[in-house]
Amino acid sequence: MSSGTGENPGVMIEFSGHPDSYRHWKLTIEGPVATLAMDVQEDGGLVPGYALKLNSYDLGVDIELNDAVQRLRFEHPEVRVVVIASNKERVFCAGANIAMLGQSSHQHKVNFCKFTNETRNAIEDASRHSGQTYICAIAGTAAGGGYELALATEHIILVDDGSSAVSLPEVPLLAVLPGTGGLTRIVDKRRVRRDHADVFCTLTEGIRGKRALEWKLVDEIVPRSKLDDAVAKRAQALAERSDRPAGAEGIELTPLARRITEAAIAYDHVTVALDRGGRCARIDVAAPEAPPPRDLAGIHAQGAAFWPLAVARELDDAILHLRANEPELGTWILTTSGAAERVIAADAALVDHAGDWLVREITLYLKRVFKRLDVTSRSIIALIEPGSCFAGTLLELALAADRSYMLDGAFEGDNRPPATLRPGPMNFGPLPMANDLTRIETRFAGDADRIDAVRAAIHGELDAQAAEALGLVTFIPDDIDWRDEIRLAVEARASFSSDALTGMEANLRFAGPETMETKIFGRLSAWQNWIFQRPNAVGEEGALTRFGSGQPARFDPNRV
Repeated sequence: MSSGTGENPGVMIEFSGHPDSYRHWKLTIEGPVATLAMDVQEDGGLVPGYALKLNSYDLGVDIELNDAVQRLRFEHPEVRVVVIASNKERVFCAGANIAMLGQSSHQHKVNFCKFTNETRNAIEDASRHSGQTYICAIAGTAAGGGYELALATEHIILVDDGSSAVSLPEVPLLAVLPGTGGLTRIVDKRRVRRDHADVFCTLTEGIRGKRALEWKLVDEIVPRSKLDDAVAKRAQALAERSDRPAGAEGIELTPLARRITEAAIAYDHVTVALDRGGRCARIDVAAPEAPPPRDLAGIHAQGAAFWPLAVARELDDAILHLRANEPELGTWILTTSGAAERVIAADAALVDHAGDWLVREITLYLKRVFKRLDVTSRSIIALIEPGSCFAGTLLELALAADRSYMLDGAFEGDNRPPATLRPGPMNFGPLPMANDLTRIETRFAGDADRIDAVRAAIHGELDAQAAEALGLVTFIPDDIDWRDEIRLAVEARASFSSDALTGMEANLRFAGPETMETKIFGRLSAWQNWIFQRPNAVGEEGALTRFGSGQPARFDPNRV
């Protein structure tokens, strides 16, 4: 079965949730305003060995937050503003739990940071694109990851009482970096001056009140007695600007049908075959079994069963499961199956009804899932064979791959027609990467002629020769060479250093302009990954190891 969390081998991490089972968050909804109050249970860690004091968090706390963010978008169209607050006196959030980090494996620490980044990106995505704006109310200390959670919101209100403060103390306290994009967000998002940011990130006690406001670390300071009024006023103003439909009915995100065995993970539309001997996983995404509804009423009636949403949820869960529970399966082979015309029909429904709140949320969710694939530290190979349906939305899988192989012709004895690719409107805007470019734009590095040539082929069926001529695939072996070429590619990938592959892939996947999001993931994949392994942080005398022991860390002073 799964190889475990890295904190406690043999324990499978489960990424599903429901408000009825939350242990660490209290969700309340009053008309257009929802409040997500952090109330972390000290004995509620994902595994034994640490206490989640002072609203410190582990991956389990953030899994609940991710679930809440998703449900607010799909199940509550009436919610226009979400307030993140704390239910504990004099503390907002102490950040990631240090004892948890100290006992976790390196791969768990990095996966934990990556997932929390993606959750905070989803918060920002909701504020920017869904008309569901997040604000934060800090009454107490917001340290490290606690302040990084606040940074993901659009408006931060800090109580001015002489003790409430914001801080990023990772460098002086732990010899690591803020792992959830804090350094990037304060300078790129909040436009904090570099010298102010330098001071801020080396103060363990943080910054309070008027200075926090002057330095742009928060947006508003209020006396403790005025906090509730200030939050209500800001929420009302933001709610009035939202386009979310007050009278609409949400859809329930029903539990996923998932079956896990020693050799496979199966959903309704996504199947994952696990090849531990070959250190790879084969992920197949199937087209709809029946023509999807094209009218808006039919889409809403199907709800979570509507194919694009169902596939997004299943693929999302599969990616997270493999990341956390199968770390040694370093190569993912992507395939598709079924009728391409049904994928194109589902895409047409998304394009035709793009102005509808639910269709918008489905498209945004697909965008986030493909982004999650982009930043996953696994080698990705797409195989395009007879019976494939790499069309429209599912063509994004092939475009996201590090390399792709398309069979030129058919297999001997196979009476199915040769494989084809079918570009569609969904490949030209609705599903951008973290660099704010489509995967086709990124692939051709802004070469307008090449991009226009692919655009001209929308709705056409491209065989292997045509797909190669347009630059949409890497290789087009024939039946004689197919199996050997795929086998050699997968075996070669398994023989390389996983660290070198992670660095290589992260560098190659994001050509073009840098954005706040690519900077965050670039630093997480490289610098934080490196620093998490350095003796100054995790050695016997390192800061993370000695934190809380009363013994000071001893640092190697050499700069490298």
